[in-house]
Amino acid sequence: MGLKSFVEVQSDSQFPIENLPYGVFRPAPGFEPRIGVAIGDYVLDLSVIASAGLFDGPLLKNSDCFNQSNLNKFLELGRPAWKEARATLQKLLSDTEPILREDAFLRQKALQPMDNTEMLLPVAVGDYTDFYSNINHATNCGLMFRGSENPIKPNWFCLPIAYHGRASSIVVSGTDIIRPRGQDRPKGNSPPYFGPSRKMDFELEMAAVVGPGNELGKPIDVNEAADHIFGLVLMNDWSARDIQGWECVPLGPFLGKSFGTTISPWIVTLDALEPFVCDGPKQNPPPLPYLAEKESRNYDIELEVFIKPAGHEHSYAVTKSNFKHLYWTISQQLAHHTVNGCNLRPGDLLGSGTMSGPETGTYGSLLELTWNGTKPLSLGGVTRVFIEDGDEVIFTGCCKGNGYTVGFGKCSGKILPSPY
Repeated sequence: MGLKSFVEVQSDSQFPIENLPYGVFRPAPGFEPRIGVAIGDYVLDLSVIASAGLFDGPLLKNSDCFNQSNLNKFLELGRPAWKEARATLQKLLSDTEPILREDAFLRQKALQPMDNTEMLLPVAVGDYTDFYSNINHATNCGLMFRGSENPIKPNWFCLPIAYHGRASSIVVSGTDIIRPRGQDRPKGNSPPYFGPSRKMDFELEMAAVVGPGNELGKPIDVNEAADHIFGLVLMNDWSARDIQGWECVPLGPFLGKSFGTTISPWIVTLDALEPFVCDGPKQNPPPLPYLAEKESRNYDIELEVFIKPAGHEHSYAVTKSNFKHLYWTISQQLAHHTVNGCNLRPGDLLGSGTMSGPETGTYGSLLELTWNGTKPLSLGGVTRVFIEDGDEVIFTGCCKGNGYTVGFGKCSGKILPSPY
C-alpha cells in the first residue's frame, strides 16, 4: 500500500503526499512571506508546524529555518535535514497520524487554501548559471547557424558548456515580462537596428536548486554532487534571438537573456523524484575522470509548453519533451562548475539548458519549432513564428507514478509591449 494523506487529494493532483514540494507564499495580502509545502489543494504552513514543536527530530527541533522569508537557511542544512523534514511531514499528513488530523484549530491554522495564497520566489538567488547540455538543441542550433558539416563544436562533448546569467531578473511564475530592447545585426551598410526585440522566444528548461554548496577553492566530487542539489524547478529562460545573435560573439549572451528568467514556485525535491530516476545518456567520448559518475542518473520528467495567444481564451500545446534528454547530468554540471574552485551557495540556480527532444514536435524553443521563423505554427486560427505582445507562455512538468503524479505546478509569463 502506498502513502495516503488525511488531506483530500484528487487523483489528478500534482501534489500528493509522495511529492510535498517546497515554496514560499503569502496567505493573504500584507502578510509576511512564509515557507510551505503543497499538499492537494492546500499549502501547509511550516512556520505553524515548527511553532507547534512538531519538527522534533535531532536536526530540526532547535532550528528556526522554517521561520524565514525564503528557503535558503533550510537548504544550507543539507540532505540529512531535508530527509528528516520529509519524513516528519509525510508522517504528520498521513491518514494514520492523529496529531494534525484531530486538532481542528491547528489544522485550520496550518493548512491554507492554495487558491487564496500568493506564491513568491522560493529562494534568494545569489547566482545563476545556465548550461547548454541538450544534444538535440545544440545540434539544431548548429545546423541553423553553422551548417551540417560541423553543427556541434568538439568541446561540447568534453565538458558542460555554460554561461553566467543574471540572478536579479529571475522572477516567479505569473510575473509579466516586458519585451526587451537592444541591437540587431545591420543590413548592408546601415547601422545596427535598435528597438524592441522582433524575435522573442521561450526556452524550455529546468533548474537545479543548490543546497549547502562548497567553500571557495574546494571542488565538489561528481559522485557527491547530488547531496548539494535540493531539487528542481521549471524554468523559462526567455530569449531575444535577434539581440542574442548580434551580441553573442565573442563572449556569449548578454542583453538577449538578462531581461528575465521565470521559474515555477514549487521546488520538487530529489527525494520526491527518486522513483523516476532513469539511466543517463551514453557519453562519447567518455568523460574525463572528474566528470565520470559511478552511476549516471537522469530523471523521467514529462515537459509540455502551451502558448495562449493575445486575445484568446484558450492555450495551445506547441511541444512535448522530457528532462531525460539531458546529455550532461545535473551532478556533472555541478561538479564541473566547482572543479576550478568556484564556490556555490544555498539558493543558487543551475539552468539545464533547453530541453529539446529528437523530433520536430519535441523541440524546446520557437527558434527550433519554426526553424528560425521559416515554418509558422498554427495556434487556434492565428500563426506564430516568435512570441507577440500579449502572448502567454505556460510550462508544465510532471512524473507519472503508480497511481499518483508528482508535478511542478506551472511556470508562466506574459510578454508585454516595450513602453519605450
